[in-house]
Amino acid sequence: MAARRKAAAKRADEAERRPALPLGASVGYQIRVTHRLVQRALQARIGRHGVTLGMWYFLRVLWTEDGLTQRELSQRVETMEPTTLSAIASMEKGGLIRRVRNPDDRRKINIFLTAAGRELETTLLPSAIGVVETAVKGFSRAEVETILRLLAAMQRNLREDLATAGDT
Repeated sequence: MAARRKAAAKRADEAERRPALPLGASVGYQIRVTHRLVQRALQARIGRHGVTLGMWYFLRVLWTEDGLTQRELSQRVETMEPTTLSAIASMEKGGLIRRVRNPDDRRKINIFLTAAGRELETTLLPSAIGVVETAVKGFSRAEVETILRLLAAMQRNLREDLATAGDT
């Protein structure tokens, strides 16, 4: 009996010293859940047009910066190059992009939208805007601007932390 009380007291003491972070109060968890919901809603809309989430992010960049190299595309989307290559292969197979060897540096390959890839912008972008509008329904413009400003600050903080992580 005394051993049980002692073990229970030890567990209670350990629990008291452990930092508490309920999921409802975790910024990281809440961002993750929101991100996953946005992705599911977006996929439901763009999937009807044969576009996956993996393709979506690359198309978004190419709609504004057509002709990037594979490396530049990876950097803009913030993915590893093997992920980019997989998405490029899928988009090429689907007739959305074409690869062109760079005339100035034969080692580089530039990615260009085809007419079909370019045309998707007028269909898919309004769908994406609709997802965001649904997510912020009932928010004032000032609240949306505040969310965007805070998220940008969090991204800046985390990039700075990652840049100095090797120093610790």
